[in-house]
Amino acid sequence: KGCSPTSYTCANGKCVSKTNPECDGVKDCLDGSDEMRCCGTRPKKKTKIVGGASAQMGAWPWQVSLQMERYGHVCGASLVSSRWLLSAAHCFQDSETIYSDARAWRAIMGMRGMNMVSSAATTKPIRRIVLHALYDQFTSDYDIALLELATPVVFSEMVQPVCVPASTHTFGSGTSCFVTGWGVLTEDELATLLQEAPVKIISHNTCNKLYDDAVTPRMLCAGNLQGGVDACQGDSGGPLVCMEKSRRWFLAGIVSWGEGCARQNRPGVYTQVIKFSEWIQQQTKGQV
Repeated sequence: KGCSPTSYTCANGKCVSKTNPECDGVKDCLDGSDEMRCCGTRPKKKTKIVGGASAQMGAWPWQVSLQMERYGHVCGASLVSSRWLLSAAHCFQDSETIYSDARAWRAIMGMRGMNMVSSAATTKPIRRIVLHALYDQFTSDYDIALLELATPVVFSEMVQPVCVPASTHTFGSGTSCFVTGWGVLTEDELATLLQEAPVKIISHNTCNKLYDDAVTPRMLCAGNLQGGVDACQGDSGGPLVCMEKSRRWFLAGIVSWGEGCARQNRPGVYTQVIKFSEWIQQQTKGQV
């Protein structure tokens, strides 16, 4: 029969009407599927965070740097299982098949400093890049891509997967969210240490007014309407994560586009991950 659009579906097909039951520490499905393969923990992180600052080692263990031999760091991504990364389609879009060639990329996990070699960092080649078939480079709609690693990564204190929310997951206004990346700090200076910035989710209606109806139902806005805190170039494809009451972190968005960086009334626009939960399941054959 299928569950109602707002109910969570257990692996055995049973429906749960509770809001955001996945990985909240309570077994809501009889088969326990809502608490299986849990994610979004930060084993090394013990301290509190203060505004747009350099992140501590291990603070965001799902953050990935996607690098190319010739250019170094190009985009961010999020580790969502031992084999799969989630990023933005626009990172791999080009006419000369430079960026769309999986062999040109490498994924670095467990890294904090761009120029620091750390024993905690793991580098993996990419086996293949799966772009969403409906991605539109002119409107940035469906700006999502999955990257399959050549070999699975081993989880550690520094390398952990973030939770991919179910399609019924809701991120309410006022949820504690962060955007992270090594993107530019001002409109022209690249960060060497992983940066983190607290942002608030902004309603779809408000955001569409600011961006003249360019925000599609598959996009999500977050930031600070006063400006001053935002993602920027080089953060593309990276995570917007929100913490649930269970203290687990869920991937709410993928850094997609915006006008300039941290400008007043120009919040960051993200690919809204809940709209792609089923696509992610299909493409990874349930491995995420």
